[in-house]
Amino acid sequence: MAEDSMATTGIARHGAARLPSVDVDSFNIELKDEDGFVGDRASKSAFRRILDGLRKPLKKNGEDPLGSKSTEAIGKGTLDAALVGDDIAAAALVHGAIEEFAQELACVTQRFLKTKAWADTERIVVGGGFRESRVGELAIARTDIILKAAGCKVDLVPIRHHPDDAGLIGCLHLAPSWILEAHDSILAVDIGGTNIRCGVVETRWKKASDLSKAEVWKSELWRHADDEPTRDGAVKRLVKMLKGLIAAADAEGLRLAPFIGIACPGVIDADGSIEKGAQNLPGNWESSKFNLPARLVEAIPSIGDHDTAVLMHNDGVAQGLAEMPFMQDVERWGVLTIGTGLGNARFTNRRRDKTTGDDSKGKDKDKK
Repeated sequence: MAEDSMATTGIARHGAARLPSVDVDSFNIELKDEDGFVGDRASKSAFRRILDGLRKPLKKNGEDPLGSKSTEAIGKGTLDAALVGDDIAAAALVHGAIEEFAQELACVTQRFLKTKAWADTERIVVGGGFRESRVGELAIARTDIILKAAGCKVDLVPIRHHPDDAGLIGCLHLAPSWILEAHDSILAVDIGGTNIRCGVVETRWKKASDLSKAEVWKSELWRHADDEPTRDGAVKRLVKMLKGLIAAADAEGLRLAPFIGIACPGVIDADGSIEKGAQNLPGNWESSKFNLPARLVEAIPSIGDHDTAVLMHNDGVAQGLAEMPFMQDVERWGVLTIGTGLGNARFTNRRRDKTTGDDSKGKDKDKK
């Protein structure tokens, strides 16, 4: 299996547990209790359910400070504005939802910390769409306080990059350093249940060899959920987006690497197939007859003068990897992405011997 994937990518395994700078100790853990998946208690929809529950008794009395709109129809901007507006009742209502959600997120985080894969985690970065709001930032900060009050020696911090950029930037850390040193940008793809985003990511390697200065130069978003395409239709559109970005990078004079990094939901097998977790994508992406990396190599066999290499990993892993340059003061850290569900991954930094260049850690680990 690993040999087949090497032939497809030319450089490494898909969904690898051993990456250039970190070991991926686990990803996409699905914890369960009597009520179902634990992560569902700390998703964007969970926050909406909590807020809706707080609004119901107020609606009956005609005293809902958020008005007559359904909870689903109220945007993040409206909730953020309520926190700082003159309507104290509206601010109190949103703060109440934040507090209840933070309690749930703290419980879910503690469940992860009790697993073997997450043992001794020192810091957790929180990403996903929920983080990109004042409500999300307050919920993360409140959860951090709750965890510390409970004696958990872990820091909970919001991801630095915009969540839309983090998944693309994280794909840089899938590529071996020799690819990045010879070029100034790569193609990256972030696939979600609602959107597919493609981008050209500038490494800015000469400014910061740890890629801490990397930025998305140009990106394109397709909300596939609105079009409801077939799986083949989605791949065709993805290829068109990538070819457009290749042309734009060439026109700009960027030295684009012959590499495409892909962030995708689910458990990614070494041969590039998706074992499970892709049920929200258009069509059956878990079919044994479907291999996205191979399809992209077939459609885009070369970039510049070199054969195209494609590497795919879990989207939570990719988003967490964007934070890797800023996690060098700890050894073991994780990521939680609050979106439709709760994505998760745990990492251990790999130290290199400055004299020999050898890794201080030995063999690859299996993903949990």
